[in-house]
Amino acid sequence: MGILIGLVPALGWGLQALVMQKIGGKYTNKTLGMALTTIVFGIAAYFYLRPEMTAALLWGSILSGLSWSLGQILQTKSFDLLGVSTAMPVSTGEQLVLTTLLGAIALQEWTHAWQYFVGLPAIAIIVLGVAFTTVEDNKTEKGGSSNLKKGMLILIISSIGQAGYAVLPRVFDLNGGDVLLPQSIAMTAGVMLLSSFEKDNDMFGKKTWQNMLTGICFSVANVGLLFSNQINGVAVGFTLSQLNVVVSTIGGIWFLHEVKTKHEMKYTMWGLALVVLGAVLIGITK
Repeated sequence: MGILIGLVPALGWGLQALVMQKIGGKYTNKTLGMALTTIVFGIAAYFYLRPEMTAALLWGSILSGLSWSLGQILQTKSFDLLGVSTAMPVSTGEQLVLTTLLGAIALQEWTHAWQYFVGLPAIAIIVLGVAFTTVEDNKTEKGGSSNLKKGMLILIISSIGQAGYAVLPRVFDLNGGDVLLPQSIAMTAGVMLLSSFEKDNDMFGKKTWQNMLTGICFSVANVGLLFSNQINGVAVGFTLSQLNVVVSTIGGIWFLHEVKTKHEMKYTMWGLALVVLGAVLIGITK
């Protein structure tokens, strides 16, 4: 039962990318729809947990939520440029590297030599895996190389935002469930602010409300990780959650019909395996 609960975040976050691409709409619709759903889950969590709204809780949640809004908007834009099956392994790998380094160095979570002995090679394995997933055969279609470069740049900035979302609650030493309501409000406000700069953003169009289904996938995964960490411990819970990259990558190829050559597919599968192996090794350090 513990393992099944641990797989809920992997399934939810993996399906999130597939559902939003299937529903469609502008990146503003996709991201705002997700954020609006998190408020519903945040309200439910608040009345269940009744957390005390301290200054640390508010600041940590707000900064985390705003970081998410930047990271998620850019990640969503990258799906249209690169496809889910290319963007998700890169995004997951970059987030793993950034959150691990921030945790190890800034938060001093690695206090033993063996953690560096295992963790640093794990980071190198993830970087290699990410490089494998970006291998492309020579493209003749217009914009192929340009989209790859633009998408990779966007993903770097996106991953910084997503890492902030993950790390900031730990900086303020916050309980995962307590942050959900103020964090979700900041997420929604951040998405609306950033979307307002986009011409014809269609923020409250039909596709936004449809993409609340995407938000359900995200929110169920988020809550599932809280339960998984309690039941399985952070090491196992964290590692199992990173299997979302398998769901989203393979789903992008099979469910969204993203085209890859035989050569690209081989490197993608090897890269995916390396990213998962790196995640498992990082999980051990926790």
